[in-house]
Amino acid sequence: MSDLKQTAKTALSLMDLTSLNDSDTSDTIINLCHQANTPVGHTAAICIYPQFIILAKKTLADLGLSHVKIATVTNFPMGVADVSLAVKQTQQAIKLGADEVDVVFPYRALIQGDEAIGFDLVKACKAVCGDQTTLKVIIESGELKTPALIQKASEISIQAGADFIKTSTGKVSVNATLDAAEVMLNVIKETDTNVGFKAAGGVKTAQDADAYLTLATEILGKDWIQASSFRFGASSLLANLLSELDVEHDIAESAY
Repeated sequence: MSDLKQTAKTALSLMDLTSLNDSDTSDTIINLCHQANTPVGHTAAICIYPQFIILAKKTLADLGLSHVKIATVTNFPMGVADVSLAVKQTQQAIKLGADEVDVVFPYRALIQGDEAIGFDLVKACKAVCGDQTTLKVIIESGELKTPALIQKASEISIQAGADFIKTSTGKVSVNATLDAAEVMLNVIKETDTNVGFKAAGGVKTAQDADAYLTLATEILGKDWIQASSFRFGASSLLANLLSELDVEHDIAESAY
């Protein structure tokens, strides 16, 4: 197996296969669950809107894929500075059966100089999640723009109890970048290597995935590259990975 094929297989096992479109229907989500199971392995999770969690859980169970995690989003995509709203949405997501919650950090508030609201929001959401539900915090690195703000949002999120820090919602003009990933991974190295990293939005090929995996390996080591600490949030990536692995498929590429 070539190095890129091995990368493709690894990346597939680290994917949060994502569909977060306003046009999503029950059929969309059922199809996504089926796509999560491939001839060369299954994705780590699917990431969907909360209203589809119950359907997805049943569909995955029917497919014998109950071990595939269900991730959902809260405070999404705007990242408003409203702790009670984020907590309420997170509670609802957990009640519906989410294994993982990707909450958007109030990044605009941070840009305006308010560091406290982000800490409070993440801490409150993690308190709701407890040890049973993984909390991934989307810092929206493309909107924070500067390394200093990306570092600060990462530090605040980790200090407040985030299980993962994630680059992007996929809903803004600049999503995951290697520069942002390097800042975030270095914060993890310096503060808490038990915290995971998720590159989301714009990771579309095995070559893209390889660049992130190489960077993470250089900073945190080869053993850190596992689903408990590294994820790709993507939809169009799956089609490319399957093609790289010579697996016939009819999965269309999408924007995320």
